[in-house]
Amino acid sequence: MSVFASLVEHLADLLHPLFGATAAAAAIVLFTALVRLLVHPLSRAAARGQKARTALQPRIAELRRKHAKNPERLQRAVLDLHAEEKVSPLSGLLPSLCQIPAFFLLYHLFSSSSIGGEDNALLGHRLFAAPLGERWTDALSGGGVFGAAGLVYLALFAVVAAVATFNFVRARRVPLPEAVTGAGAGPEVPGLGAVAKAMPFLSFFTLVTVAVVPLAAALYVITSTTWSALERAALYR
Repeated sequence: MSVFASLVEHLADLLHPLFGATAAAAAIVLFTALVRLLVHPLSRAAARGQKARTALQPRIAELRRKHAKNPERLQRAVLDLHAEEKVSPLSGLLPSLCQIPAFFLLYHLFSSSSIGGEDNALLGHRLFAAPLGERWTDALSGGGVFGAAGLVYLALFAVVAAVATFNFVRARRVPLPEAVTGAGAGPEVPGLGAVAKAMPFLSFFTLVTVAVVPLAAALYVITSTTWSALERAALYR
């Protein structure tokens, strides 16, 4: 973790002439952007997978007609079709899974009072009036909702709410494939229906994450979800 701390400190030093006291926060945003750039090929692959699954819908509809009276055989045939065409129903989860280690690195980095036996100097950095190592509850106990640190969080919550609403509207406009919803004759692909129906609401849970994790980790989450919203709008248009 000391290597990662040195990387954040180095990025903050590079950005200090432009961002001053908020250079460490800017470094986290830049680090997040670099992670998302590395993950972008997986996001493109996930988009291609989604288009491939859409292209399979006529064949899945034919399977539904063929196996209308045999739900178990229909389910097996749909899964075999995905395997035959090398289309994974879960490929869209890979970009998110690959970012989990980076999030937890930031979480632990800004939750630790010491690194390598020395005081964690990163905890002294701030985003305006809000320390990067503190949480929303610290801001509330320090100055209240409308205190200096509280206002920083209100601004972040507003950004998260705007991105979540954007994602929700886009998700509701896209009809779920029959293989997911189970529309027609036969059951849905196991587990996908519930996940797909919940997806439009998941972005709003980011508000909870931002409220409970250290501000540095919250910045990572906000930057990543904003990037993801814009990326998906471009790849799935």
